[in-house]
This record gives sequence, structure tokens and C-alpha cells, in this order.
Amino acid sequence: MTLTKLALRLRHRDDRGDIPGWVLITIMTAGLVTLVWGVASDQLTEILKSALNSVKSP
Repeated sequence: MTLTKLALRLRHRDDRGDIPGWVLITIMTAGLVTLVWGVASDQLTEILKSALNSVKSP
């Protein structure tokens, strides 16, 4: 391959990134959030209620 062909090929290269990697990260994150919410939903709800109740109105 000549230097000119290599330069043209690199110039037209698609630089969108690693799409399957981002999809995997997104799916794994959603799975972890679902798992944590399923295990600790009562505790998380109680923490949220407690935090909201501790805020004083003006």
C-alpha cells in the first residue's frame, strides 16, 4: 500500500468509537441498578422519605 492510499484511508476512517462497548456498559449499569433496587427498595424508600421529611419549609 502506498503512502497516499494509506493517508486517504486514514482520513476517511470512521471515528465513532467502540459502540458495542458502550452498549455493554449501559446494559450492565441498568442491570446493577435493577438488582440494587430490587434488594434494597424498602431501605432506599425509607432513606428518601427521611431526607424529604428532614427538610424544613420556610
